Amino acid sequence: MLIRKAEDAVFFGLKFICGAAFAVMCSFAQSVAKMPPLEIGGTPVELSLTKVNEKTLRVSFTPLDSSLTAQPVPSEPVLVDRNWPDPSYVSRSALEGYSDVFRMGGNSVRVTTAPLALRVEDSQGELRQEIRIDAQSGSLSFALGEHPVFGLGMGGPQFNRRGHAYPMVNRHGAYQLRTFAGRMPIPWLVSAAGWGLFFHRPEGRIDLSRESGKFTPQPEADLLPLDFFIVLGQPTELMSEYADLTGHPSMPPLWALGYQQSHRTLKDFAEVLWVAESFREKKLPCDALIYLGTGWCPSGWNLGHDSLEFNPHVFSNPKEQIQTLKQLNFRVVLHATFPPRRLYGSVHDQSGKPDDHAVRHYWSRHRPFYPLGIDGWWPDAGENLPVQSRLARIQMYWEGPQVERPNQRPYALHRTGYAGMQRHGGWTWSGDHESTWQTLRNQLPIALNTGLSGVPYWGTDIGGFYPTKEYTAELYLRWFQFMSFSPLFRAHGRTWYTHLPWGWNTGVLGPDEMEQRSPEGKTPIQVSQLSNPTVEPICRKYLELRYRMLPYIYSAAREATDTGMPLMRPLWLHYSDDPRGVLRDDEYLWGRDILVAPVFEKGATSREVYLPEGHWYDFWTREKLQGGREVTRDVDLETTPLYVRSGAIIPTGPVKQYTAEEVNGPITLSVYPGSDGTASVYEDDGMTFDFREGEFMRLQCDWRDEEKRLELRLAPGSRLLQPSRQIRVRLVTTGESRLIEFRGQAVSIEFE
Repeated sequence: MLIRKAEDAVFFGLKFICGAAFAVMCSFAQSVAKMPPLEIGGTPVELSLTKVNEKTLRVSFTPLDSSLTAQPVPSEPVLVDRNWPDPSYVSRSALEGYSDVFRMGGNSVRVTTAPLALRVEDSQGELRQEIRIDAQSGSLSFALGEHPVFGLGMGGPQFNRRGHAYPMVNRHGAYQLRTFAGRMPIPWLVSAAGWGLFFHRPEGRIDLSRESGKFTPQPEADLLPLDFFIVLGQPTELMSEYADLTGHPSMPPLWALGYQQSHRTLKDFAEVLWVAESFREKKLPCDALIYLGTGWCPSGWNLGHDSLEFNPHVFSNPKEQIQTLKQLNFRVVLHATFPPRRLYGSVHDQSGKPDDHAVRHYWSRHRPFYPLGIDGWWPDAGENLPVQSRLARIQMYWEGPQVERPNQRPYALHRTGYAGMQRHGGWTWSGDHESTWQTLRNQLPIALNTGLSGVPYWGTDIGGFYPTKEYTAELYLRWFQFMSFSPLFRAHGRTWYTHLPWGWNTGVLGPDEMEQRSPEGKTPIQVSQLSNPTVEPICRKYLELRYRMLPYIYSAAREATDTGMPLMRPLWLHYSDDPRGVLRDDEYLWGRDILVAPVFEKGATSREVYLPEGHWYDFWTREKLQGGREVTRDVDLETTPLYVRSGAIIPTGPVKQYTAEEVNGPITLSVYPGSDGTASVYEDDGMTFDFREGEFMRLQCDWRDEEKRLELRLAPGSRLLQPSRQIRVRLVTTGESRLIEFRGQAVSIEFE
């Protein structure tokens, strides 16, 4: 029988020892009343331990009011709104020497109240996690063990977070802005030992520089309620449990996974049209055009910071000009910055008098843009916003567009955020760093920790934001190649012509934009470097590859929605037993099956790549390699090493100039033999929420390697979105292929 209250445990234990004498019971009742109260920072509290499920434990210290009623943890947008189970253990007394034990899955949880501590052990008695709570300060000490630890949001030093203290301050220059860019802390820490900790309340500092970890509440934060979660499981289970707590990522519109071109200083609309028409004339795939606001540049789309009015020197007739861009099949995204300092409420709030800080009032300023055809927003800055305001802003850009277009998925690219942003469509990027090789190298561990912190839709400015003497066509191309295998495929930066795929062969610099940044008062890029004909064809190669791979990428996006798994994955997520793979921060898995090894070294002619256990295929040459070892891959300027694991089934489509383009051609399933394998290919209309009502196709693919047979069927709950679908199945090793007309019935395709 599970005992809920510590006082009850002592009571029944004493009754068993002393017998049923009424006088003894009365005496004990008086002693219970005199037990020392459980306190945090001098305030009486109630401790409750709630088994969310067999893998997740919630630990809450909530203050008692004058009537001794425990005040619940406030409802707010960090956690998913849900019905929590009843606590498994409750105590209000600090009983010295007392402890209690209950089961959670295959683990035991021992709790003591004097001193305050929790110890979690597995069925063999091995320590999984131990947490000690300082009753005076509210700080927590926790076991780090010997394994690497990851997470803690975006930015800050290194992939393995051990060895440093993290102030958890949401600030654009919190840690080495030049090469690491912004900091978006999220208090979720995961260990390669199979545990995770999420510090829900209060906000605090996390110190991993010593043998034990420590969480210390921020000086200005209220100590109570103190609320945190302990999660146990395999890597994929940790991600799923965290998504259940803070929200599963929303499904993005398909076009957001295409290429996005950002603009800065604009001369006039003719320049805007030049960019748009050049993409189409050059047949360089692109889906979205993004425009910066005036204030961060001399002439942007609007009139200045906090302005939501068009700049008449560029957009003299916004409705007609935006329609011109849309006739060229571009999505249009506008920049917005400097929101109200303390946003509150939601777009649906109708009560109360609106003021400048009310979300519904702030959103009302955005509404006139929807009849014009605006497709998304780029909410910049906001580092000074407290957590609640940050999340209110993110939620506004998710719910507000749905008021205007109820059945279209919104898009917003945020510079700041927090835990829970992912369920409100929160995309993010790493901010205004410099164009250096070290900056490029740093972006990968930043990406991996952001994804492990529950935010899968991440990217970085292709080419870097501030040009330096290191910014050349080579650095731009390596950055471009890397970002073609990230969720946000977007170019942006000062001297913005050099961030166009053809910008290194125009012979002109374009707007300099470095007058107040560099000592010389201008960009270090020399015009003589801007007659390079090799850049555009290489960009085209990776743009076309990105669009061909959209069926694979979109299927990974649906997996993120279903499971919380990021699109960019450290090897640890799938090879947790491989000690050499766990710590790799210079390569990653793109989805489940493709290993990407970006080139981060200037002038590189080769790249060392670690292949985990199993067999792998070089994507470019189809050479089969044994894993569990380092391999050396020769590289030239147009090659980023890519490897596909044996047993993988990679879906691809025809090249498109934008995601909604109707191009005749089958979907191709490329089978990499050598092992049995499975894949789930997901499709919907790419724009609406109809998939929630079952309007999607999920094609289940199973490869039987010994029989050389691929079995296809519709997954339960899905359907074909058209009467039939052409599918080409290709065996990578021989090039042999089969073309079938799939009509929804299970089918097998065999190879010799």
